[in-house]
Amino acid sequence: MDLEIQEVSELLNVPMETLLQWAGEGKIPSYTIQERYRFNREEIEDWVMQQKLLESFDGMQHSKKGGQLTFNLFRALHKGEVFSDIHGSNKQLIIKETMNRLAPKLKLDPDVITEIIMEREELMPTALGAGFGIPHARDFLLKGQNDIVACVFLTEPIEYGALDGMPVHTLFLLLASDDKRHLSLLAKIAHLIANPEMRKVLSRKPNKTELLELIQNWEANLKV
Repeated sequence: MDLEIQEVSELLNVPMETLLQWAGEGKIPSYTIQERYRFNREEIEDWVMQQKLLESFDGMQHSKKGGQLTFNLFRALHKGEVFSDIHGSNKQLIIKETMNRLAPKLKLDPDVITEIIMEREELMPTALGAGFGIPHARDFLLKGQNDIVACVFLTEPIEYGALDGMPVHTLFLLLASDDKRHLSLLAKIAHLIANPEMRKVLSRKPNKTELLELIQNWEANLKV
């Protein structure tokens, strides 16, 4: 789905003047039609996951929104789950098994959610590199403020279409309640994964209690 500059401004909580500057400098993916900037939704999501928002705009949403987003990853994971025994030889089997375990808790149809997530994967793989991925449902909105994150430690790494060619061993599966929260959580998870110390801890496959404590402390000390 293509977006106008005003829509991107609202989603990223970034002034249109700043977006115009970024687009002109090539800092954000965009194209022009009749001298008006347009933005591809999947490219914007990928840009957010690759840390470009954090690199380009120190204020980001976390400081602009105050406490509302301070612990949004902690809350989403608390409502979600941590799995360390998910089996599958490819991403579809992994996501299907995860949703078979998670969807009943959310009173959702696992096959429908799996299909929606796979449609997004077919548009553009959500692997970040270094063995991590963030599969998410592009058009799926949970009712109310019920963002859900499931951390999935795979029993065996799988090929995922990562740019660095590395197989994926850990997934953060995301279902968010609206577009702004969705992009904020994508950026937050990508920021977590970019931290070498966090990757080292994640490699030990902590259980839910341990991971929640880790993320709560990490979010409390964020400066963005």
